[in-house]
Amino acid sequence: MKRTFTSIGALLVTAAPVLAGGIERAPQSLAPMFEKGNYVEFSFGGVDPSVSGRDLIPGVDARTGDVAKGYGFAGISYKHQFNDNLSGVFIMEQPFGADIRYDSSSMMLGGTSAKVDSTTYTALLRYKFENNFSVHGGIRGSHAEGEVNLSGLAYGPISGYNVKLDNSWGFGWVAGVAYEIPEIAARVSLTYNSPIEHEFDTHESSAFGTLDDKTKVKTPRSWTLEGQTGIAEDTLLFGSIRWVNWSEFRVRPTMLVVAPPNGFGVDEGLVALEDTTTYTIGVGRKFNDNWSGTVSFLYEPSTGDDMVSPLAPTNGRKAITVAAIYTRDNMKITTGVNYTKLGSADPETGTPDVARARMRDSDAWGVGVRVGYSF
Repeated sequence: MKRTFTSIGALLVTAAPVLAGGIERAPQSLAPMFEKGNYVEFSFGGVDPSVSGRDLIPGVDARTGDVAKGYGFAGISYKHQFNDNLSGVFIMEQPFGADIRYDSSSMMLGGTSAKVDSTTYTALLRYKFENNFSVHGGIRGSHAEGEVNLSGLAYGPISGYNVKLDNSWGFGWVAGVAYEIPEIAARVSLTYNSPIEHEFDTHESSAFGTLDDKTKVKTPRSWTLEGQTGIAEDTLLFGSIRWVNWSEFRVRPTMLVVAPPNGFGVDEGLVALEDTTTYTIGVGRKFNDNWSGTVSFLYEPSTGDDMVSPLAPTNGRKAITVAAIYTRDNMKITTGVNYTKLGSADPETGTPDVARARMRDSDAWGVGVRVGYSF
């Protein structure tokens, strides 16, 4: 059972994260670190969200269109076992991203869009003590870029504003501890991800002119508690709790935040997000020597206030992921399908704090595949 289920939670990185809090698409799990021996893994998949609503204009039926665009993702992980106690892991993934576009049919927000791409590289070491405790830590580098357009009646004099954030590197660190009971496939781990600060070369433009400057952006810190344990023969219970400090994520380009007449005086910048806590619980079952399956449930409560940024127009989520795992010799292929019900939200543009649209009945489908090989 332990060989089959050691990294069963890794599927959650592939299929479950869909339009999470803020602009998160994957929870930066370190599951490959716990694989036995040397191990390499490739992952890929796609997500098809549907997020739409209506403008809040009395007497006018203006629709936003489907504002969340589909996306694909890919990743690679490699773990090397140096000796019985020391191992190293390299992980490449795409944890943050956004692709939001409001249709021109929306009078309030038509033309508003956000495109964010990022790739993160993590290199760390793990040292396992004789008492089943272990510690892990390393560095994380992130490459990111983005572009945002603000358009529509809801933005008033700001409508037509555009900002391009050129590609930038930022660096942070990761550290954690774990405890295992191999006899029952039990493990609990706690991992901290530090903030990563980027300094983007920024080009802003509006009806009032252009400005080239620099913008500092800090991706949020997070804590992730993950656990699993055997609860019966060939049956595993697993879950996680993840907290992300989105309130420290701010994008404040110069022209947007400085006071008139040189800027627009929007102090909060492009987005103002609330911290999120995400809960996951699931069960895995081994059917025979080749086939296993899992089902997991995810819950991320809403922040309590439905008014959100138009660039992140959902609030909370509930999800279910079903997966099949095929194992043959040293190879393991995991395929998962996810359905996520996204929370209702009312996009607002601030000053005044008034809802400009109403997003309801949003959801998303995701499919992910992981191919792992031990050697």
